Amino acid sequence: MMLIVAIAWIYVVGLMALTEPSFVAGLMTFLLYCLIPLSILFYLTGSKRRKRRAADKAAAATAASADDKTKTADT
Repeated sequence: MMLIVAIAWIYVVGLMALTEPSFVAGLMTFLLYCLIPLSILFYLTGSKRRKRRAADKAAAATAASADDKTKTADT
C-alpha cells in the first residue's frame, strides 16, 4: 500500500517539476519534494525490518556457535 502512495507522489512531484520554468528549478523541486522526503520515509519505515534482520543474524550466529561447541565436545 505504501509503495502505491510513493509511486503516486513521485508522479505528482514529477509533474510539478516539469512545470517549473527552468531545468534547475525543476531538479530542485524534484529533489526537495520527492527524493529526500521519500528516502527519509523509507529509511524510517525500514528500521523494523533492519532490526529484525540483525536479530535473525545474531540468532543464527549463536546457533552456529552452539553447534560448533557440541561438535567439538563430541570428539
